[in-house]
Amino acid sequence: MMACNTLVDISALAQSLLAEVHEATRDGLGVTRESYGAGETAALRLLEERAEELGLRHEWDRAGNLWLSLPEETRNAPFLVIGSHADSVPQGGNFDGLAGIVAGMLMLLALRGRHEDAPPLRVLALRGEESAWYGKAYLGSLSLLGKLPPATLKRPHRDGVGLLSEAMSRCGADIEAIQRAQPLIDLTDIAAYLELHIEQGPIMVNRGWPVALVTGIRGNVRHNLIRCIGETGHSGAVPRWLRKDALLAVAELLSRMDEHWRVLLQMGMDMVMTTGICSTSAQSHAVSVIPGEVAFSFEVRSQDTQTLERFYTLMREECQAIERARGVRFEFDERLFTEPATMDAAWLRRLEAAAPPGMKLERMASGAGHDAAVFANAGVPSAMVFIRNENGSHNPHEAMEMEDFLLGVELLTRAVLSPLSH
Repeated sequence: MMACNTLVDISALAQSLLAEVHEATRDGLGVTRESYGAGETAALRLLEERAEELGLRHEWDRAGNLWLSLPEETRNAPFLVIGSHADSVPQGGNFDGLAGIVAGMLMLLALRGRHEDAPPLRVLALRGEESAWYGKAYLGSLSLLGKLPPATLKRPHRDGVGLLSEAMSRCGADIEAIQRAQPLIDLTDIAAYLELHIEQGPIMVNRGWPVALVTGIRGNVRHNLIRCIGETGHSGAVPRWLRKDALLAVAELLSRMDEHWRVLLQMGMDMVMTTGICSTSAQSHAVSVIPGEVAFSFEVRSQDTQTLERFYTLMREECQAIERARGVRFEFDERLFTEPATMDAAWLRRLEAAAPPGMKLERMASGAGHDAAVFANAGVPSAMVFIRNENGSHNPHEAMEMEDFLLGVELLTRAVLSPLSH
C-alpha cells in the first residue's frame, strides 16, 4: 500500500495521478474525456485503481459517478462532499475537473489517522459536467439529485450518432430511475459540497492570486442551434435590395447584440455573450454563392436571472426586426436554461478563517459553470476554491502550478478541520 505522509509525498502523488490520467486520455495535443464515454471511463477506472492502491474505499452510484472515502470512516453523521468532474471538452486541458478530484483524494489521505477531527468526508468524481458532448451540462450531478429533465436523455451525441440514455446505460446508470427524476441520494445526508477547480479565465493570473474564493456561479440561457434561413443566389446577379443573405443577417444580429452587451455592462450588469458556432453549409457554400442558410449557437451568461431573461428577450426582438428587414427567418432549437448559483456565506467565512498565515484570500465570481451550482440550487451549502491557471481553460495549454494547487488543498483541509461559524 502506498504511503503518503509528507508534503513531498503529497506533491509527488498529485503529479503522478494527474500525469497518469493525462497519458491515458491524451488525444493529440490535448485530452479527450467524453461525457459517459471511453475517455471519461478510462480516467475514472484509473482513479479507482489508484484509490485501491492507496487503501481508499471506492463505489459507484446509480448515475455512474465514482465515490471515494476512508474505509475506517464508520460514522453516520452527514458528510462533506469534495467533488468535481472527470470529463473534458474535445482535446481540452488535463486539469479542468480532474484537479478537484485529485485534491479530494489528497484530503482523504491527509485526514488518515485523524479523520474524526473533521466531519465525515467523501470524494465524488462526477460524470458529464461538460455540455460539449450532448448540449447539456451537469449530467452526472443532475442525475444524482433527481434534477435531470427527462427529455435530456433523448439528446443526441454531438456527432449525431447515439443518444445520451444509451451512453449512460453503457456506464451502468439507472436510466429508469433517472427518467423518473428520482433522487439517487438523500440530500439530508450531505452536510456541504466543496469543490476545488482551476480558474478558467485570466483574472487570477493577471492579479497575482494563487488561490481565490468563489462567490457565485453564472447561469446561462443557450441555444445550441439556431438556423437563419434566407435565399441562395448568384453572387454577381442579385442586387443588394433583392438579397436574402443569411450570413449578413446573422452578422447584423450579432453586431446589434454586442452593442446591447456594451450598454448593459455600462449599466453595471454582469453578463457575457458568446456565439461559439457559426457556419454555412460545407456541402453547398462557395465563393460565388449568396449564403441561403447559416447555423449558429447563442449563449448568454450572468449571475442574475433577470439579466439573462432581459438579454434573451432583446435577442428574440432583434431577430424579428432583422427578419422583416432582410426577408430571412430564424428557427430555434430547444432553449436551455441553467440557473445561477450563490455560494454559502458561512463556508466562505470558514475558508477565509482557515487561510494559512500570510495568505490573503480574494473573492470572485465564476464565469464558467460548475457542479457546485447544482448542489447549491438543491439547497446544499456549497463553496468553491479557485486555483490560478495560466492560458485559460478548454484548451490543452492549461498551466496550473503545483505550488498553487497544494495551497488550495491545504486551505480546504484546514477548513474542514475547523468549526463552522454562523
